[in-house]
Amino acid sequence: MAGIVVVFDFDKTIINCDSDNWVIDELGFTDLFNQLLPTMPWNSVMDTMLKEIHAEGKTIDDIVEVLKRTPVHPRIVPAVKSAHALGCELRILSDANMFFIETILEHLGLKEYFSEITSNPGFVNEEGRLRIFPYHDFTKCSHGCNLNLCPPNMCKGEIMGRIQASLEGKKKIIYLGDGVGDYCPTLRLGKGDYMMPRKNFPVWDLICRNPMLIEAEIQEWSDGEDLERVLLQLINMVSVDAQFISVDCKLQNFSASNHSLPKPLPVPQ
Repeated sequence: MAGIVVVFDFDKTIINCDSDNWVIDELGFTDLFNQLLPTMPWNSVMDTMLKEIHAEGKTIDDIVEVLKRTPVHPRIVPAVKSAHALGCELRILSDANMFFIETILEHLGLKEYFSEITSNPGFVNEEGRLRIFPYHDFTKCSHGCNLNLCPPNMCKGEIMGRIQASLEGKKKIIYLGDGVGDYCPTLRLGKGDYMMPRKNFPVWDLICRNPMLIEAEIQEWSDGEDLERVLLQLINMVSVDAQFISVDCKLQNFSASNHSLPKPLPVPQ
């Protein structure tokens, strides 16, 4: 195993758009969405919009067909498969929703490559309507993040802390993201980890304001081709470094064991 956990954001990272906006726009409900957006939190807007979409006679199959047309850079699928083949554990941490993410991944043939997907719950109810709920129920209590950049329904930094606590051994984390919400988990990364922000996107701008706040090494990317190249270079570099450390440790152990060898017994004359 490479000893690396790669954590991907989803919207504008694995796919090249915002999945919520894509579905709303493609189904022709943009005007209503824009009217509702100032009146309630994003998750509530999406759940309300999906109720309206259902009431207008649109089915789950209609939504799935739109999701299958989601724009994805042609190098993203090979990048994910290559990272997995090199022994990395792959996860998704996204403020989209589980239904959209899983539907798109299944269409791309990528779902099996991810060991964990963390996002807002999304499921089809008994009426055949898609429901969207917040990952964190902010109506009951706050998630407690003091950064004032995380949305009320999800602090990715808190989730990153849980991921870090669950890792066994000295695994390195490579995190890829683009949005404001990806800044909080970036601050959780330590020395030896890597942050891959999408260049000229909000998280990149936040990092550039004060790069000294980030302990992880920063390697930017701009499109799918860039993402594939940078990600695979980092994985190979970390893997080679780990091999050198392993060999060095073995040599040190061998040297130490030589020093502790018992003295030979004298041979009787």
